[in-house]
Amino acid sequence: MKNGKIKVAVIGAGNIAQNAHIPSYKNQKDVEIVGICDINLDRAKDAANRFNIKYVSDKYQEILDIEEIDAVSICTTNDAHAEIAIAAANAKKHILCEKPMAMNVKEAEDMVKAARDNNIIFMMGFVNRFRADSKLIKELADAGKFGEIYYAKAGWFRRRGTPLGWFTNLSKSGGGPVIDIGVHVIDLTWYFMGKPKPISVSAATYNKIGDYKTKGVSRWIALDADNIVFETEDSASGFIRFENGATMTVDVSWAINGKDTGIFSNIFGTKAGASLNPFVIYDEQENYLFDSAPVINSENSFDNEINHFIECIREGKEPIATAEDGLEVQKMLNGIYDSAKLGREVTL
Repeated sequence: MKNGKIKVAVIGAGNIAQNAHIPSYKNQKDVEIVGICDINLDRAKDAANRFNIKYVSDKYQEILDIEEIDAVSICTTNDAHAEIAIAAANAKKHILCEKPMAMNVKEAEDMVKAARDNNIIFMMGFVNRFRADSKLIKELADAGKFGEIYYAKAGWFRRRGTPLGWFTNLSKSGGGPVIDIGVHVIDLTWYFMGKPKPISVSAATYNKIGDYKTKGVSRWIALDADNIVFETEDSASGFIRFENGATMTVDVSWAINGKDTGIFSNIFGTKAGASLNPFVIYDEQENYLFDSAPVINSENSFDNEINHFIECIREGKEPIATAEDGLEVQKMLNGIYDSAKLGREVTL
């Protein structure tokens, strides 16, 4: 950490890197981005020029071999997360890994082991934990405001919001809306619930709409959008049971003939409940039912996430979103796919 600055490299120079991770690192006064890597060297060079980054490569190992680099953000396609994270851990680099953790549970387990064996900070990019409203709900939950949280509803419906590019290529993504946006709501709601151990999943996935031609709607387009295929589900529904008796329902879609909802998370406790969207606390005061809308300032979730990652590196403390958390969420994601494929409930 020369000059008191933590030196960071970003591996993967796509949308999430250039529009979220890199700008948020730039907002940290004690951080310097010194490396950028992408399998598309021209894209890496363009990002390096745009953000004034010194080291550029299309080979991640070349970046990991640079001694002055302290930490990396992994912002690649999902299929590359495990390989790069394990190599980064073995190179003694601290890791911030974008969601989802991996393609499957075995990969996630190997990532956890590599992080432990090398004693490095491994933080999952569960950015919704760093929203201002999420932080307040979690604070209230930890303080016992909701009592025992025994039931939750998590979801995110896009009426027409299937991204173009590698997202629908099963070999690169590992799945559709379940692993792309479902990971956000499953993780966040599970986090609110106190992270109980998941034990079983019953789910169904649907591919009924696919490559729609609807006019008047915009689509997220990956920087690699050639050779487009549609191999993933476009909606899913699931039911997760936890060891403590609590349950969670999950409903997600990239494309469905219903209302756009945005991300939603609802928790129900013995004393009170909460809704993330709209942001409301449901409780009882003086024997009357109260719906309260807390007043909070807007915050940049990625700035909060990156700031926390850097703080963990500086202070050697455990991140809010650990590698072990990533593994448990991976079990739930893959449980949804396994249950849907088998047509029955599966044990995790």
